[in-house]
Amino acid sequence: MLDNRTLNRTTLARQMLLERHDLEPEQAIERLVGLQAQATASPYVALWSRLADFDAHRVGTMLVDRTAVRTTLMRGTLHLVTARDCVRLRPVLQAMLTRTATAGRTPTGMDLADLVAIAKPLLDTAPMTNAQLAAAVTERWPDHGVSGLGTVLQSLLPMVQVPPRGVFGRSGSPLNAAAATWLGEDIPDSAPADDAVLRYLAAFGPATVADVAAWSRLTGLRAVVDRLDLVRYRDEAGRELLDVPDGVLTDPETPAPPRFLPDFDNVLLSHADRTRIMTDEHRKLWGGVLNGVFPPSFLLDGYLSGTWKADKGVLSITPYRKVSTKDRKALTKEGLTLLDFLAPGKDHDVRFTS
Repeated sequence: MLDNRTLNRTTLARQMLLERHDLEPEQAIERLVGLQAQATASPYVALWSRLADFDAHRVGTMLVDRTAVRTTLMRGTLHLVTARDCVRLRPVLQAMLTRTATAGRTPTGMDLADLVAIAKPLLDTAPMTNAQLAAAVTERWPDHGVSGLGTVLQSLLPMVQVPPRGVFGRSGSPLNAAAATWLGEDIPDSAPADDAVLRYLAAFGPATVADVAAWSRLTGLRAVVDRLDLVRYRDEAGRELLDVPDGVLTDPETPAPPRFLPDFDNVLLSHADRTRIMTDEHRKLWGGVLNGVFPPSFLLDGYLSGTWKADKGVLSITPYRKVSTKDRKALTKEGLTLLDFLAPGKDHDVRFTS
């Protein structure tokens, strides 16, 4: 039986949040099986919190030279992944993406294969926003109007957002290109989930089947885990926990330094039962602030403890509970370093709000 604190420290260790690691961004992105990327800065803050001497420009270069991409993957959300992982993960998730994207949204008589066949050459001609692609498709298929068709196509057809969108410190329209064309490599229509499940457990485990489903939105996972060689534990509620054979458990008494996380950080979203990293009360505070938008947050002693916002060189920290003088000093020190990363060369200040 693994207690909650052991799960907390083990997850933090695998997520590289107990200490900063000396890894190249490419290695970290793959170890973490991608990073949430709805907002441009999110994956950069996630990597800054996990890597020693992190250079944001290295990730921007990866996007430009096409060794990394921003694309729709787990849970139908935008992720930053390496080009290798785009090709490996998208086929595993394609059936799920098609199912969730078209549920109740595809008009009778519209063939999905024909829709993709029309859209891909349009994207190969020039990158397009979702709205531009939807308009171009409906122009060629005038009898079928679909609300949000561009977003539907983003799930039906593997696409990537092209730079400068997603490059740290730059801006650009969310233009999409067909992933296979952008990467110069075919992307299969489907693939077994075995390797993706193993990689999830190595990055987020030990975890239940429900946790794997929460991370991926895949179905039929029981059959997958039953054919894998896994270590099996129980949590405090008696639920089966799965882990990779070489998975290392972390001492529950290992110190956990304060860490600032971006909005939508996967360490907070990738379990059905999130009590290993947040209380139910704090989960409601964090997830109920802005109608499903999960704000940037921070960890104290390894657990979600509040939110933060940076604006014009000022970091505003809003704790969910009383914070000791020692923790305030630690958060202030870490916060000033975060401001140096986000806004170098400016005067900085850290403030605590209620």
